[in-house]
Order: sequence, then C-alpha cells, then structure tokens
Amino acid sequence: AAAFAPAQTGRATTAVSETKADLEALAKKLNPVVGFYDPLNLAEAEFWGQSNEATIGFLRHSEIKHGRIAMFAFVGYIVHANGIKFPWAMQMDGTPFPDANGNPPALWDAVSDSAKWQIFSLIAFLEFWSELSTPTHTHYMRGGKPGDFPDFVSGPEGIPHPVPFNFYDPFRFSKNMSEEKKESRLRAEINNGRAAMLGIFGFLSAQCAEGSVPLLTGVVPAYDGEPMAPFVTNYLGEPFGL
Repeated sequence: AAAFAPAQTGRATTAVSETKADLEALAKKLNPVVGFYDPLNLAEAEFWGQSNEATIGFLRHSEIKHGRIAMFAFVGYIVHANGIKFPWAMQMDGTPFPDANGNPPALWDAVSDSAKWQIFSLIAFLEFWSELSTPTHTHYMRGGKPGDFPDFVSGPEGIPHPVPFNFYDPFRFSKNMSEEKKESRLRAEINNGRAAMLGIFGFLSAQCAEGSVPLLTGVVPAYDGEPMAPFVTNYLGEPFGL
C-alpha cells in the first residue's frame, strides 16, 4: 500500500476524495480511456442514513481494501499453483503444508479447520483495528483517508505488547518520498487492485465453469468444490441436513 497514514510517518497528505466531482477527477487520472464509470449511481447514494461524503469514503475504502486482498490472492494463487510452499511443518503435530497437485482451491480445502480459524481470527483482529478512530487516525467515513491502516500502538491504550513493524512502510523507506511520488504509487495500487480482482475471479471462473475464460482453458485445473465456502463442512446447514 502506498500513500496512506498519519503525517508523522511520512505518508501522503493527499486531500480525501469526498465528492462525486473528486471521484470524476480521480477516475480520469486512474484510467483516461474509461474515465468515471458509475452505472449504479453509487457516488450519489447515502448508505445507512449517512452523508454522501461518508458513503463515498466507504466506497473508496472498500475498493482499496478489496484490491489489496485480491493482489494477495492473485499472487498466492500463482505461488500455490506452482507447488511452492514452506519446507517446514504447517502444524505442531508435524502435518506438512498441503499440495493438492497445484490446485489452489483444493489446497485450501485440505487445510485443517483449526488452522483456518487461526487465519480468520487474525483477519478479524486486523478488521477491528482498521476501523479504529483515534486522535492520530480519523475514520474513512469521517474525513479520514480511504485505505489508511492505523499504526500498531503499544501501551495502555493499544496492543499490550511491543509491535516492531507497521503494515505501511515497516522499514520507513518512504520517509523522504515526495508527495507526487506517493500519489502516483496510490493510483498504481488502485489500478493493480482492480486488475487483481478481475484476475483472481478469472482463475476461479475458469476452474469452476469450463470454457468461461477461453484464455485459461487447459491452463488451470478443474475444481468441483465451492470456492466461496470457507469450510468444506457446512457447519450452519449441517443441523438442517444441508
């Protein structure tokens, strides 16, 4: 992620795009060919009784966050499809990391539920932390920067143990980066995130619906499971025979 965070860490101080006009200007910079595209008129909405500015902050933050996750997923898919994994055991009992013959969704199915719960617990904590609004971090629906992840703070009002690194720029490499460079990197991040969202769903579509992505026919293996289900067992539907 580039160009987000409190000023004292050297991150971008770019004005938050809070209006439709701001979004239109940003869209031209992101993609001059497509420009502003909003067929559902979401940029004029007011979600949950909030203001239009707050809604735009929510939409921008959601896109940036989903783009980041999609970039992780896209790279992770390629890594696992090529059989790359850690050489050590995955679990304390010596269970190794699964392989699944280069089929990433099947590999996820092979991960134990206990390991998945650990992953989901970390995600839940990060989601909770990202929603905090503090004197040094304004919420994205209240005028803060969309996509900004607050620094990890140790002490009585933060995490009860030292955290040496933050998500954004853990080694402070961008400390002296110009604002223009930060804005350019932010635009690149948004565009890369959009491409990654299309890419990861292209992979999954090609695996689950043969021929749906002609360019990937014969490239990715078929998958007959449920790519959107976090667990192989339907724990909520099991009592009802589902």
